This record gives sequence, C-alpha cells and structure tokens, in this order.
Amino acid sequence: MRHVVSALVHNVPGVLSHISGMLASRGYNIDSLAVGETEDAKLSRMTFVVVGDDAVLEQVRKQLEKIVTVVRVDDVSGSEHVERDLMLIRVKAPLGKRSEICELTGIFRGRIVDVSADMVMIEISGQEGKIESFIELMRPFGIIELVRTGRIAMIRGNHHATAD
Repeated sequence: MRHVVSALVHNVPGVLSHISGMLASRGYNIDSLAVGETEDAKLSRMTFVVVGDDAVLEQVRKQLEKIVTVVRVDDVSGSEHVERDLMLIRVKAPLGKRSEICELTGIFRGRIVDVSADMVMIEISGQEGKIESFIELMRPFGIIELVRTGRIAMIRGNHHATAD
C-alpha cells in the first residue's frame, strides 16, 4: 500500500539529510520526496511517499516523531486529500508533428514552456496517473529528457497542519 506522509519540520540545515538517512537506515524506501518552505519561513514541509502496510506506516511515523526537528507528522493518504506532481518533459517535435503534440498538451492541461527548431519542452502537473499517461503518449514522438518533482499533498477541508 502507498502512503503519503507530510512532516512539518524546522527549517534548519541538515534536516532533509537527517530524516532521509534515518528512514534509509531502517530499510524504508522513499518513492517520492518533496521539500519546501511553508507560510512560516521557520518551517518546511516534507511530503514523501512510502510503500508498505499499516505497520510500516506506523513505524515510519514513530521514527519521525522521535526526531527533534520534526514538529508534526500527518498521514495524508488516510484522509481526503489533493495531491500533485509536476513534470517538465522535452520531446522531439519536427514541424509535421508539432500540432499533434500541442493538441495533446492542451488536452492534459499542460503548457509548452520552451520551443526550439526540433523539440518542445512541456510543463504538466496533476495526479500521478495523469503524468504517467502523458508520458506514454509522448513516447512515440521521442522523449529527450524528463524531470519530475516529488509528490505534494494537502488534506481537504478546514484541516490546517500547523505547529500546534
């Protein structure tokens, strides 16, 4: 089972290394990781995806809560939530194929962010399945380069993950 976990942490040097190292040393694989400053410059939010059963999730949670720089840990996947990935993809785009690439990009609500003589760079965001589907549609054109962020997620409604 896939779990999306959000950790509110103090925005200090080494916190990312400390947390990812702790998880790795205990044999937990991080499938996705995104870190960024929050509305409070003193805090960052780490959103990561781990795969395992509920016992694995509980162990990850307990280990995170032991770390001094961790303020709060939430199992986002256990609640109604919104999650997104962001991708930039560079695709071969000869003149005869550009309109088809543009049309597919529009259907997926993406944006062409760079154009050169024989390729385009596309930005697309959405759920993992949407990103994966777009990648598969671009393969026949020739993917030159692809980069993705880690997953980000927030719980729906009035929930506000603050440093209580």
